[in-house]
Amino acid sequence: MTRVVLGIAGASGAALGLATARHLAAIGAEIDLVVSAAAERTLAEECGADAFDQITAVATRFHERGNIGASIASGSAPVAGMIVAPCSMRSLAAIANGLDDNLLTRAASVQLKERRPLVLMTREAPLTLAHLRNMTQATEMGAIILPPVPAFYMLPKSVDQVVDQIAARAVDLLHIAPPIALDWKG
Repeated sequence: MTRVVLGIAGASGAALGLATARHLAAIGAEIDLVVSAAAERTLAEECGADAFDQITAVATRFHERGNIGASIASGSAPVAGMIVAPCSMRSLAAIANGLDDNLLTRAASVQLKERRPLVLMTREAPLTLAHLRNMTQATEMGAIILPPVPAFYMLPKSVDQVVDQIAARAVDLLHIAPPIALDWKG
């Protein structure tokens, strides 16, 4: 079974984390989950009081953010990659600058050093020059920046469809299963 790290940072867009977890579970991936303190609050505010329980129920393993001795803090952990959904500008900055100050940012750094896929659903608007530079720096190290931009050409009927499509795209970028995102038919 394929093992994937899912990080949820505190940016708005907590539903992206939930949708990503559901997609990973649906393709049979084992999910190693790590959630920032701000993300716990954002999950509750944006997705309901039980959102944290929902996402931990889907995860195979839940890791406390302060446990930098967790298996996912080491390159020897056999994972296929990591998605941070959503990725706050704080987490992006830490990842881009190698500040492994919590398990989420350490696990992301491990993906980069091991040359594994790292998908960052960066969530902020408008962007400052610092944000853009951090995105460039993370990209130069091998991360994939996937801002949660709707594919309007797919004519989504609801916000849930938009979120679902973006999350599916993130999972597809790991190349661990046949594509699950809707594809453009032309």
